[in-house]
Amino acid sequence: MPASLSPLPPAPAGQPFTRESLFDGSVMAAMKACAPPDVRLRTQEELDACLDATLASHDPAEDLYLFGYGSLMWNPAIHHIDAAPALVRGWGRRFCLWLYMARGSVEHPGLMLALDRGGACRGIALRIAAEQVRSELQLVWRREMLSGAYAARWVTAECQGERRRMLTFVANREHPRYAGRMEPDEVARYIADGRGVLGNCRDYFQHTVDALEGLGVRDREVQRLQTALASRPVLPN
Repeated sequence: MPASLSPLPPAPAGQPFTRESLFDGSVMAAMKACAPPDVRLRTQEELDACLDATLASHDPAEDLYLFGYGSLMWNPAIHHIDAAPALVRGWGRRFCLWLYMARGSVEHPGLMLALDRGGACRGIALRIAAEQVRSELQLVWRREMLSGAYAARWVTAECQGERRRMLTFVANREHPRYAGRMEPDEVARYIADGRGVLGNCRDYFQHTVDALEGLGVRDREVQRLQTALASRPVLPN
């Protein structure tokens, strides 16, 4: 695989998460507006406290590497000074989080990606300049950490011939949105049917497939889902 991918290709058109919408809070507002009554989302103060706790072990004079394995590969929406292929061991890319907002709804629930225990995952390491770490991660936190279904975690990844400490997001197995392991046909059903106010799961899946192909990555689980999805009709948005 190539040693560096900087700059990344532009994000696919019509993405709900843009730098502007994350910065002005409109995505957070949309998520809160469509949240089911029993779902509690974090306040900005809670997000900031969570981010501060995560960064407590990071040297503020150092650049930070953020490992992306799903939409951060094809729509990072943050400033970064480099992007390179990376491999994380001990964690696998899986559709294991229920979606009842954004690209899913109570009527048409979907599934989204997280890192879950076991296996290995190839993705992209986004390098954020030291002086921009907190401001850029504030945008990432609004996108990934609003519901608590993800846990921020420091991992060791292989990147550009070195082992590097990186920040990423893993499934919070204690959260109600954690779906666990399911058979490919069942996962494919929710990916095919899931849709909400910010889009549908099938587009999310296809953008991830395209990003992996651009990296030259063969992900067996994703390939099994492609096969299962092939027999399912494409629904209107």
